[in-house]
This record gives sequence, structure tokens and C-alpha cells, in this order.
Amino acid sequence: MTRESPIDGGWAATVVRLGGATRLEKEARETGAFARSRAVKDAVSLLRLALAAMILPHGAQKLLGWFGGYGFKGTMGYFTGTAGLPAIIAFLVIIGEFFGGIMLLTGAGTRVGALWVGVIMLSAMVTVHWQNGFFMNWFGAQKGEGIEFFLLAVGIAVALMISGGGKFSVDSLIAG
Repeated sequence: MTRESPIDGGWAATVVRLGGATRLEKEARETGAFARSRAVKDAVSLLRLALAAMILPHGAQKLLGWFGGYGFKGTMGYFTGTAGLPAIIAFLVIIGEFFGGIMLLTGAGTRVGALWVGVIMLSAMVTVHWQNGFFMNWFGAQKGEGIEFFLLAVGIAVALMISGGGKFSVDSLIAG
């Protein structure tokens, strides 16, 4: 089967099917581009799982009270009382950390989960941690944690929004 595909806005290249793979796909495999593409998909999967491993336990603390957390009621009380967040924002943070973490862990709706987590991390970075400077508070020398951790989490979230869930994700199984 022969079909044409657009390059630079015109119809300049003809793609020929050869035994289930296009000529371009076969050439890509021979030149190593295919191997690099597989490596990128594997790396994206690792980024997704790393962000999930970080955010899901925090969400479980806030929603379920696991890992020494205060659960939904306690966290809502802290967010709306002490932190002064509107109830809807507090609810979205709690639900977003937990279910965004599950979305990232499974790779189901990766871009949505990454957006959710990224917005939470960016908001925490700007509203709470910015005043503490860049560095983490490893030795208790500053008032609170700096922004370096949040900057890293936002960067990973943006990369996942661009790339999707990677090779080992529900998203890739659905997309084929």
C-alpha cells in the first residue's frame, strides 16, 4: 500500500508499506533513531513513576491518614483554618495529590494527572515555599523548605504533560 504524507506543509514524501513497517520506520531502526525513541519512552516511564512515588504517599497522608498523616478531616481543617485556603481549593489539593498520584502510577490519564500535580506543586512553591529561598532545609537552619524540590516536581510534571505516560502506561496500551 502506498500513501503520501505531508512534509513542510506539502506532499513531498511517499511512504511505502513493507511487511507491516513503512520504509521510513525501517530506516529509522537501522540508523538507531528507533532505539533512541524506545529509550526516551522508557525514560518517560521512569519520570512518571518517580513523580507518582513522591506524590501518592503525600496524597494518602492527606486523604486516608496513612504514613502519619491526618486524613481528610484533619487536613481539611488545617488547610481551611490555619492555612486559610478556600474549602474547594483544599479539597482539590487533597484529591489531586491522591488521585493524581494514582493516575501517574498507572499511566491512565497521565497528562491530566501531571497537570493536576504540577499545578499543586507550583502553587505550593509560589505561595508557601518561595519565601524560604531555593534550598531544602536539610539542617533546620531556615524557617521552612525552599523551592528546589517543587521546581523539580513541576519540571517532571511539565515533561509528562508534553510526552505522555511512556511505554509502560495504560495510556500507551489504549493508544496502541
